Amino acid sequence: MSNNIRVVLADDHVFVRDGIKSLLENEANIEVVGEAIDGADALEVVEESKPDLLIVDIRMPNLTGIEVVEKLRSENNDVKIIMLSMHESEEYVLKSIKAGADGYLLKGSSKEEFLKALHSVAAGGKYFSGDISSILISQLTNSSPSLEPKQNLGEEMMITKREKEILTLLLSGKGNKEIAEALDISKRTAEVHRFNLMKKLKVKNLMELSNKAAEYSLI
Repeated sequence: MSNNIRVVLADDHVFVRDGIKSLLENEANIEVVGEAIDGADALEVVEESKPDLLIVDIRMPNLTGIEVVEKLRSENNDVKIIMLSMHESEEYVLKSIKAGADGYLLKGSSKEEFLKALHSVAAGGKYFSGDISSILISQLTNSSPSLEPKQNLGEEMMITKREKEILTLLLSGKGNKEIAEALDISKRTAEVHRFNLMKKLKVKNLMELSNKAAEYSLI
């Protein structure tokens, strides 16, 4: 069984697809197995190719990237999805997450970040460009009613403001050291918060944490 990450690229601009293919062509364990020129085409190519990962532009004709994600999730398709966008807007980011995207990457991202995002999401994690994390933290610490959990976690499982910040950073692919730097706390304190968060939510790894966060609308 191949360990390759099988990728489908969906973008209505051929130069964008060619650019991504050029970036990935020297990666030994990544294979581009399909391309789509619009949203409707993306659904067909995913169905035919059955990739591990879909990289989809947020703005395309014949179904936007967000609509593509919504459609795939409504069909219980568990393909990993990274939203690719030129836009850092809060609205786009939150809509993408709500639709079921596993990552949100800006088109201006470096090759290193692009590959980090791809591997992180393919492995079952979440990844959001560095600048996007601040939007998520802002929303998670906001008291907006729209972000209330879908289900009742129970008092013993309600997470604190700091734990929400830790959760956001964890799901954006940050390690303990990066979390400590982002929140201006010690690495040890970050480790303790992470341990307490995972214990409270009764999860054993990042994949379970991601699933629990999505289930209870914590992100």
